[in-house]
Amino acid sequence: MSDGTTSLTEDDLQFLRRPLFGFLTVATGPQPPQPRPVWFEATDHGTVELFTGPDTAKVRRLRRDPRASLVVAAPVGERERWVAIAGHTEVAADGAHELAARLAARYWDLDDPARADDLADILADDQVRLIIRADSVSRYTMD
Repeated sequence: MSDGTTSLTEDDLQFLRRPLFGFLTVATGPQPPQPRPVWFEATDHGTVELFTGPDTAKVRRLRRDPRASLVVAAPVGERERWVAIAGHTEVAADGAHELAARLAARYWDLDDPARADDLADILADDQVRLIIRADSVSRYTMD
């Protein structure tokens, strides 16, 4: 079943809180758009957040045009399911390192010294937090 709304449902949030990759696309840039796999966090406020370096191409593009979308799909081996969030994005200077630490703990085994070092490298760099506020949410779940 596929439908569209303007907010995430509790079922969407449960799905999005799994350690899945999202594919982020920003409104401007090369033609055709160039989606990138990203870590993300769905919040209780109905936003989706991710972190990135402050000087990345996606941040430069979002400063010109704040529209973005994130698509998250179930992995191979599970029944087909996806959630797509499209909306306006805020670039926030605060909270990026805390978000990066939470997401690293979700996606990586931080008891692995190599992964702990990878996280330390991320935390040593400047980061910004991207906050997507949904203007529309579409979803598909195979019944």
